[in-house]
Amino acid sequence: MQLDLRITGCQALTMDPERPTASVIGVWAGRIVGLDEDVAGLPAARTIDLGGATVLPGFVDAHTHLTWTGVASQLVDLSACRSKDAVLEAVAGAAAATPDGRWVDLAGYDQRPLGGHLTWQDLETVVPGRKVFITHVSGHACLVSRAVLDLISDDEYAGAAPGVETAGDGRPTGLFTEDAMALPRAVRLPLSVQEIVDAIETAGRQCLAQGVTTCADAGIATGLAGFSPVELAAYQYALEQGRLPVRVQVMPPATMLRESGAAPEDGIARSIDLGMRTGLGSARLAIGATKLWLDGGMSARTAAVSEPYAGDAGLGQLTYSDAELTSLVSDAHRAGWQLALHAIGDRAIDQAINAVMAAQTADPRPDARHRIEHAGLVRPDQLQRMAAAGLTAVVQPTFLRVFGDDYHRLVGERRSKWLYRGRSFLDHGIGLAGSSDRPVSDGAPLRAIQQMVQRTSSGGVPIGADESVTVDEALAAYTTGSAYACRMEDQVGVLKPGMCADLVVLGDDPRHVEAASLADVPVVATFLDGELVHGSP
Repeated sequence: MQLDLRITGCQALTMDPERPTASVIGVWAGRIVGLDEDVAGLPAARTIDLGGATVLPGFVDAHTHLTWTGVASQLVDLSACRSKDAVLEAVAGAAAATPDGRWVDLAGYDQRPLGGHLTWQDLETVVPGRKVFITHVSGHACLVSRAVLDLISDDEYAGAAPGVETAGDGRPTGLFTEDAMALPRAVRLPLSVQEIVDAIETAGRQCLAQGVTTCADAGIATGLAGFSPVELAAYQYALEQGRLPVRVQVMPPATMLRESGAAPEDGIARSIDLGMRTGLGSARLAIGATKLWLDGGMSARTAAVSEPYAGDAGLGQLTYSDAELTSLVSDAHRAGWQLALHAIGDRAIDQAINAVMAAQTADPRPDARHRIEHAGLVRPDQLQRMAAAGLTAVVQPTFLRVFGDDYHRLVGERRSKWLYRGRSFLDHGIGLAGSSDRPVSDGAPLRAIQQMVQRTSSGGVPIGADESVTVDEALAAYTTGSAYACRMEDQVGVLKPGMCADLVVLGDDPRHVEAASLADVPVVATFLDGELVHGSP
């Protein structure tokens, strides 16, 4: 046998407890076939000596949004704007650079430093008559201009979900939150398949540059993160055209499940056409969990909490009644789906736990691996119940840095200790998976790993210091933990024979640098299927 590639002179952290380190990796047909002495006598078509560099399994981002990331990368970003005038100046600049008749799209809008939300009247002062669509930094709200409001009929407004913000005269202000975003999105979208392929490729290249080789796209086709009803077709085209840079699991929203008409004994009361479910596909492109949004986001003040936010900002909002959610979760569970339940506030997490436990009681599936996406604010009394329900927490540690100051003010000192936990999940036997929610936050795993260890906001405020984990535990969250959450632990997340040859080469050993420097460890090179896809070793 001749190896396709032999990697030598490396300090590989395999994430395999039975063989934690290696210095030689043998690759054939895109898979690891042996380590060290296993491949010592075999010839190789290529040999790469890494000169002592640290090697890890390619990072797995268990919750990201590739189309959204690629689209947002082409837009004017408002996240650095700290005043109303700065936002309006940026909007005017974007409009000037956009041909008349075309939509003016911007991203990263954040009302918090502005002292409140802008309205369509504000936009009209700088871009009169233009169709403007501005996405909130959280992804859970948007601001649009008068020209966009005029495209929505009174009947559509009347039948909309809560979330259409209105002024004293009862007319829309231009701000839409949560499900109500469907109104302006419906007149803006869909993107073409080619536009989506371009976005996927752009985002995938960003991932590779950060050492990420596997992603779960948390919601396609419809809902808050959907860009076209045929978005899965765009992923297939990207794969066929050699423009899918990373492995991807796509999550279709549970709202796509409908009455199946299947035989009652099949237990598939609701399904996506053809009975598609979690697991269909290959190691490169597959269908993952089905996504449900149970509440909103903290930045938008729509995450559902059991105690009011500071400043009387309310309790947020739930998407479903308890009965609606239990019915949907039970049907999806019985039909064989893995469930990815977006639940940020503790009130939504209560709903998620109750619905999953009811489904498991009625139809036990011990290896269902249902997930809570974000698990942003978890009360102490919820930890044991999450463990009993077999739920995995898919967290975004970088939120602690980017949004930590705001979250701390919003929920107060006592509750801020419960934000985006780490240690408590591990101590209670709850699966812990790392993710980014890109483009909501920086997608770099090493930055997130630093936050899992340090847990400090950008303003220097400690956020639940007792929830800190070790560097080894944080690395596991972005390899073995996230691979398990995506049901891919037999393919990625570990360097051992039989696994995909996905590797990230680092300029230093994360275990041997100061915690404050973890985000600065260089990603020297990234390999996918044993092929160099980023950097240079």
